[in-house]
Order: sequence, then C-alpha cells, then structure tokens
Amino acid sequence: MERKKFSYKKDLFPVFLMGCLFVLIHGLALLVTGPFEAAGMQAFEDPGDPMNLVVFFVIIIAMTVAILLIAKYWKKQLIQFIILGAVGYTSFYVFLPLLALVFPGWWPLILSIAFAVILTITLFKYPEWYVIDVCGIIVGAGAIAIFGISLDIFLVLILLIVLAIYDAISVYKTKHMIDLADTVMDLKLPVLLVIPKIRKYSLLKETKSLKEKLKDDEERDAFFMGLGDIVMPGILVVSAYHYAISNNLAGFPIAAGVIIGTLAGFIVLMAFVIKGKPQAGLPCLCGGAILGYLLSSYVWFGEIVGLNLSF
Repeated sequence: MERKKFSYKKDLFPVFLMGCLFVLIHGLALLVTGPFEAAGMQAFEDPGDPMNLVVFFVIIIAMTVAILLIAKYWKKQLIQFIILGAVGYTSFYVFLPLLALVFPGWWPLILSIAFAVILTITLFKYPEWYVIDVCGIIVGAGAIAIFGISLDIFLVLILLIVLAIYDAISVYKTKHMIDLADTVMDLKLPVLLVIPKIRKYSLLKETKSLKEKLKDDEERDAFFMGLGDIVMPGILVVSAYHYAISNNLAGFPIAAGVIIGTLAGFIVLMAFVIKGKPQAGLPCLCGGAILGYLLSSYVWFGEIVGLNLSF
C-alpha cells in the first residue's frame, strides 16, 4: 500500500506537466489563428458544409488502417517516412505566417524551409522524448488552427462526439488503438507526447512495447498522451474563438472556457490513467471541452454562441 501511495505522489508532477502541454498547444494555436486565416490556410472552402466531416472521418480511418497494415505486412520505416514528411510539411506552414510578421520579402519562405528541414532531420536522427514533444507542439498547434478555422462550431461538436465514441471502441473493444500506439512508440514519432516520471528517462532506451508492459503489469517510466487527444478538443477552442471574433464578440472568454473544460476532463482522465491502465482519452477530453463551451458561452453571452440557442 505504501508503494502505491508513493507512486501516486510521483505521478502528480508529470500529470501537471501534461496538463501544461494542453494550455501551451491550445494557446499557440490561438496565436497562429489570425496569420493562418490571413494566409488563406483553411482546409475546407465552406466551414459549414457537412461533407467536410465525411472527408475528415475518411482521412482518419484511412490513415489508421494504412498504418496498421503497413506495420503488419511491410516495413514500419515506411510509416516513419510518411509521418516525417507530414511533420516537415506542417511545421513549414506553421513557421511561414509567423515569420512573415517579422521578416520582409523572401526571408519567411527561406527560414521556414530551413527550420522545417532542421526539425525533421533532428527528429529522424535523434528522436528523444523532448524532440518528439517539440515536434508535437508545433504540429499540434498547426493542425488545430487549420481545422479550427475550417469547421463551424456545430460540425466541430459532431466531430468531437463521434471521435469520442470511436476512441472508446478502439481502446476498449477492438483494441487496435493500442496496436497503433505500439507502432508509433517503436518508431519514435510525434504522434504521442511523452512526459517522463523519472529524471533520467530516455525514450531511445525503451525496449518493451506497451502491450508487453501491460502484460507484465510493469510500471511505466513515462506518461504517454496521443497528440490527437490534445488536437481534437483544441479544434473547438479555435472554432469557438474564430466564430466569436468574426461576429464581433469577445473570443478569449469562450476559448478559455473550452480550455478549462478540457483540463477538467483531463483531470478525470488522469484519475484512471494513474492506476496504470490505458484509457480512451477523447470521451473525457471532448466531453469536458463541450461542457466548457456550453457553460462559458451561456455565462458570457446568455446564449449558445454559434448554435443560435438562447435561454
């Protein structure tokens, strides 16, 4: 019993740091929202078109199936090069509008290419946990900003509800999400964020897979959080903020409300994760984000902003 209590105390600080990553990535996404919109970086031409969700879901399912099939029947390194390419591509588009605010002429383009290449090469050559986290922060903020300005609030709410259900099924029922996590952990890719629980932790020295550690009931030396668990509720943060600003309303209160709701869901999630079993993150996180949106919208504006509902 004493050993279990000590473990809980040791877990508290890493949990706090993981929560800080939510605030950091969502905050950075809000910071780049304006430059992204000015640069015309919307993923969909009409944010209210329901077909946007169909495209979104097809891409997610196709990518999941492709990664699992490649891992089973071909060389896993192919997955590595695909995701490294995505990291370089996304980071370039994160750097470009931000650097354009500071540098004139061709410099933003040149520097964005240079930074994206350096980041991708560093990730390929030395994928330690902090390198993966830096890449995850940049890619996550970019993805949130792009989809947040590309989908209206109603579609984002549907997206979060469906993905929360899908996540629960894939973790507890089919368990293919655990296989997916094992694959990306083995390849050291920024699809998972890592917070060590011990000072000398090294992801490069990890030899056991997640499944092996679960089977042996072995305590893990780090917390792992899927990048999608931060990105998906973050889309609601940016979408709500973008809608409010576009309609001459205060965007920060409702965005902050969604972030606070997400953190509340994160605390509930960690209460289960800290016991050592993998959990579906999106049911708690998306549920918290949606609740935060509803409450902050009603408290600040007296109506559910973006849904034309008042009470």
